[in-house]
Amino acid sequence: MSTGTFSYPLPTNEPVLSYAPSTPERKKLKEVLKELKSQVADIPQYIGSKEVRTGNKIAIRPPHEKKHILGYFHKGEGKHVSMAIEAALAAKKNWSTYTWENRAHIFLKAADLLATKYRPYINGTTMLGQSKNAFQAEIDAACEFIDFLRFNVHFLSEIYKQQPISGPGMHNRLAYRPLEGFVLAVTPFNFTSIGGNLPTVAALCGNVVVWKCAYTQVYSAQLIMRILKDAGLPDGVINLVYVDGPTVGNICFSHKDFAGVHFTGSTQVFNSMWSTIGNNISTYKSYPRIVGETGGKDFVLAHKSADPDVLVTALLRGAFEFQGQKCSAASRAYIPSNIAEEVKKKLIAGVRQFKMGTVEDFSNFINAVIDEKSFNAIKRYIDSAKKDPKCKILVGGKCENKDGYFIQPTIIETTNSKSQTMCEEIFGPVLTIYIYPANSFEKAMDLVDGTSPYALTGSIIAQDRAAIDFATKRLEYAAGNFYINDKPTGAVVGQQPFGGARASGTNDKAGSHLNLYRWLSARTIKETFNPPTDFTYPFMLEK
Repeated sequence: MSTGTFSYPLPTNEPVLSYAPSTPERKKLKEVLKELKSQVADIPQYIGSKEVRTGNKIAIRPPHEKKHILGYFHKGEGKHVSMAIEAALAAKKNWSTYTWENRAHIFLKAADLLATKYRPYINGTTMLGQSKNAFQAEIDAACEFIDFLRFNVHFLSEIYKQQPISGPGMHNRLAYRPLEGFVLAVTPFNFTSIGGNLPTVAALCGNVVVWKCAYTQVYSAQLIMRILKDAGLPDGVINLVYVDGPTVGNICFSHKDFAGVHFTGSTQVFNSMWSTIGNNISTYKSYPRIVGETGGKDFVLAHKSADPDVLVTALLRGAFEFQGQKCSAASRAYIPSNIAEEVKKKLIAGVRQFKMGTVEDFSNFINAVIDEKSFNAIKRYIDSAKKDPKCKILVGGKCENKDGYFIQPTIIETTNSKSQTMCEEIFGPVLTIYIYPANSFEKAMDLVDGTSPYALTGSIIAQDRAAIDFATKRLEYAAGNFYINDKPTGAVVGQQPFGGARASGTNDKAGSHLNLYRWLSARTIKETFNPPTDFTYPFMLEK
C-alpha cells in the first residue's frame, strides 16, 4: 500500500450557488425541473452488475404535488438483500486489491461530476422527491455531498500517515485494513448528502456495502448510484436495495460476514438494531462496528442579554428551514422574560412572511413535509397542543393535505416546561417556546439538560460573555454540536463535525476523520532486520 507517497491536502468547501434571479444556475435548474417532471422514471435496484426490476412498482410522487408521478421504483424482498450481500462479498476480492489512491480517485471524480454535470440533477431530484427548496437542496445534495467526498479522501490520507515509531534494527508500521465482511448503510429521507456519505465513506476505506435507503429518498438515491458508476465505481462495491427495514435487518444481522452498520434514523430503530446485533454476537467473525446518528430535541437557550433579532433569526431559520425535517432543527426554545414579548411579536411577524407551496416557485420558503405518515404525526402534535390549557398557538397550526402535505409553520407557547412538544421529537415545522424568569438562567439550563433524552444540537444566544462561558460548561453533555449566537443547524463538513450522544447516537462525527476510523481495522506489522539467534539474555550470566 503506497500510503507514504500520495497526500491529499485539506480541500476547500464547495461554494454555495445563490440561485438568485438571472443567474445561470437558476435558469439551468428550472430547465432540469421541467425535464424531470416530463419523464416517468423506471428505477431498478442496483445489485452487482445488474439492474434488478421486480415488477412490484411503487410510485414516486412529489410531497407538494401528490397527483404527479415522477416515476416508479421496483420494490425488493429478502432474496434481493441476500443477492446484494453475495455481490458485495464477491466484489470485495477485487476491491481490496485496489491501491487506496485509486479508490480515492473514484470518489474525487464523483465529487467533480456532482459539482458540474450532475449538479442541477442531484438538486432537482432532491427538490422534487423530498420537497426541498432550491437553496436547501444546493446546501445538502450538491455542496455537502461534494464536501463529504473530497474531505473524506483528505481525512483518510492523514490517517494512513499515522505510523508508530521504530527502534534500532527494526521497522514498525500500521496497515489500515477494511473490515472483514460487508457494511450495511441505512439512510434517511431528509438529507441526500447523508444518503451519499454513509455508503461511500465505508467504501472509500476499502469496504463493500449493502445500501438500504428510505423509500422517500429513492429518487435522489438512484441518481447517486448512477453518478458513482459514471465515476468508475466497480460493480458490487455498493449495492442499492429497496427493501423494508425489518427484512434487511433480519438478513444482514444474522449473516456471519456482517461487519458493521452505518445508520441515520430513529432512536427506536437503532436501539432495536443494537439489541439484535448483541443477541447475534456469536454469529460474526468479528465484533461489528455500530455507528448511528439518531434523534434530536434540539434547543435554543437565550440569556437576558440576547439580541432579540439574533434570537428571532436563529429560531425562524433553525426551526423552519426544510419544514423542520432535520435532526438538528430547533424544536424547543427557552426565552427570558425581559425580551419575551418583543421576541414573540417578531417571531409571529416572521412566520407570517413565509410563503408556502411547491419547490418550483422559488419564492416559497416553506414546502411540504415528506409524506402522509409524517403529516398525520405532526398534525397530532399540533391538535394535542390546541387542546392543552397550558399551551397556546401563537401562529400557524393549519394543516392541509389536499394537493400536498402542507403544514403551516407553527409556534407554540407553553407554561409547562415538560409539555409534550417540549420533550418529544416532532420532526416537522413546530417550535415550542417556554418563558422563564430573566434572572433564573441557571434553572433554565437545568431544564435544557434534563428535559430530553437526546443530545444532538443546541445553541446559546447571549451577549454577556460570562453567560456564554457558563452555559458552554454547564451544557457540556447536552449537545454534540453546540452553537454560540447561531441557529443549531447547518453543520459544515470539515468545520463542524456532526453527531451527538445520549439518545442521539454514537457521536462518531460525520465530516471528520473520527468517522473514518470506524471503517478501518488496524494491523501492526513489525519487521526485525537482524533477528537474535540466541535465546539467552545477559541477566542470566552469573559472572
